Amino acid sequence: MRHPFKNIARLLLPVLLLLVVLAGCATPPVRPQALIPGEYGYLKEHISWLIRKEMAKNDVQGLSIALVDDQQVVWSEGFGFADTAAQTPASGDTVYRVGSVSKLFTCLAAMQLMEQGRLKLDAPLTTSIPDFSLRSRFSNAAPITLRSIMTHHSGIPSDYAKGMWTKQPQPISSLPALIRDEYAAFPPNTVFSYSNLGMSLLGLAVQNASGQGFSYHLQQAVLAPLGMNHSAFSPAIGNVAPAAKAYRNGEEKQEPPLRDMPAGGLNASVNDMTRFIRMILAEGELDGQRIIKPETLREMLRPQNRDVALDQGFRVGLGWMLDGLGGINIKNVGTVAHHSGATLYHRAQLVVLPQVKLGVVVLSNSGSAQQVVNTIATEALKLAVEIKTGQKQPEKKPIVTGEFLTADELKTYEGSYATMAGLGRLTAGSEYLKAELMDRSFRLVPRQDKKLQIQYWLLGLFPLNLGELGQYGVSRANVNGHELLKASDGEQEVVVGEKVAPVPLSAAWQQRVGSYRIVNAGDDTLLVNDIVLRMDNGLLLVEYALPEFGSGRISSVIRPISDDEAVFAGLWRGMGETLRVVHEHGVEQIIHSGYRLERIK
Repeated sequence: MRHPFKNIARLLLPVLLLLVVLAGCATPPVRPQALIPGEYGYLKEHISWLIRKEMAKNDVQGLSIALVDDQQVVWSEGFGFADTAAQTPASGDTVYRVGSVSKLFTCLAAMQLMEQGRLKLDAPLTTSIPDFSLRSRFSNAAPITLRSIMTHHSGIPSDYAKGMWTKQPQPISSLPALIRDEYAAFPPNTVFSYSNLGMSLLGLAVQNASGQGFSYHLQQAVLAPLGMNHSAFSPAIGNVAPAAKAYRNGEEKQEPPLRDMPAGGLNASVNDMTRFIRMILAEGELDGQRIIKPETLREMLRPQNRDVALDQGFRVGLGWMLDGLGGINIKNVGTVAHHSGATLYHRAQLVVLPQVKLGVVVLSNSGSAQQVVNTIATEALKLAVEIKTGQKQPEKKPIVTGEFLTADELKTYEGSYATMAGLGRLTAGSEYLKAELMDRSFRLVPRQDKKLQIQYWLLGLFPLNLGELGQYGVSRANVNGHELLKASDGEQEVVVGEKVAPVPLSAAWQQRVGSYRIVNAGDDTLLVNDIVLRMDNGLLLVEYALPEFGSGRISSVIRPISDDEAVFAGLWRGMGETLRVVHEHGVEQIIHSGYRLERIK
């Protein structure tokens, strides 16, 4: 019989080898005794070292960064390759797909039209899109407005997935007809629920009000005046330089064309993006040209949702995210305005500090780079703030854990939760909670402040340093009848889950348990597969894989409201949305987001 410690050693060997490889990376440059205001040499050295380290660790092929101090671009550089096969290095002029950073430009165009009196921020959406309609179960709900769309509080479903990524996308003018049978996910102005579909409808409102095609209008009204001469809204990205090739796990991929250009269709370089940042820092002006009025820009950067109880501490402006929780964590600098972006294979992060007058943009052509662009953007700005103002980021206080909650207090957390990453479960022990999410288990350990700290134990034996994630405190709240889980860094907080309970299931829904396939995919790039409807501890779940985003499976709770309709439980993106059952030609189908699912016999 083999000694058990030999088994542990064998399992640990790959981890130890990885640690040796990472330790072998070049050591960070020596920090000077004093940082001189306006001197960014050390920042470039240190962040370049960090970029190379993070790219190697996360299999990132290419990345570009640009840092802006007021109206001066103090650094622009590329790392790795825009095209690995051709050995084309990434540079400040490499063009990437910037994903949802595009929304900032769509919102800017809408606000320009509002200044001109051609759009109204608080008028019903039907004023600018007369053929728009959504079905609703919410009586006496407020109308959907452009403001509610720009703050992701419209209740419009997150996506209309059918035809979103496809070879020949329909124009955005087709959206009202496509979504006519869809239900609103939430009443407007009740909860933050991120919506690509809403932003695409905002783009249609821009198109209607301007009398020009969306891409053409954005070129004429925003990109050209900003001098972003190598940027454009387009369904796809080009195949020749300066456009970057796309990668996943080191393998070259092809970004499929996108219908929803206003939500994610901008192609741009970091050098072009610095002009956008400079305009923001100059309160709407660039090189003597007024792009938008200062008061309009201030409104875009003003928190719009302070009175929305279910949002708790999360703050959003008009298009801009205004909190730092989730990796963009910079303290004592005033407003932290940011937006990330992700297509299938490109990743982006843009952060602006209006009060300090600093901004950074990081773009990458690798699907594994989301945490990398977040980390690089954050660390670059932290160091830039110190160089410019002399103000260091506050040191993190040590977290003290122990028996600060009783077994009965821990038990109040027990249950199932609908989260952004699918179904999670908390089980109370005598000293901590066992948490299960996406086929992983970890611990929530009581802290001295009565919150819970996330801990992950390698092989159940060794606690791992979770970095920023390990600093968040998890707690409970009951808001308007919703039992919520919240994460907080001490200053800001965000809802991460809602408690869900089993509901009685009709025979019709019980009989639908099984495996399903999408039957109307056409030329779409399907992001989900291996779809299963199943029961688990009294909950009805839709389980599926997202092969382009990792190997894990998502299990989402659905709550039947009749024999023919059910909604996804929880709050946030994709939740509150409806699945409808239809019968055509003797065949039963489940419809969601335009896709038709049939049970596999």
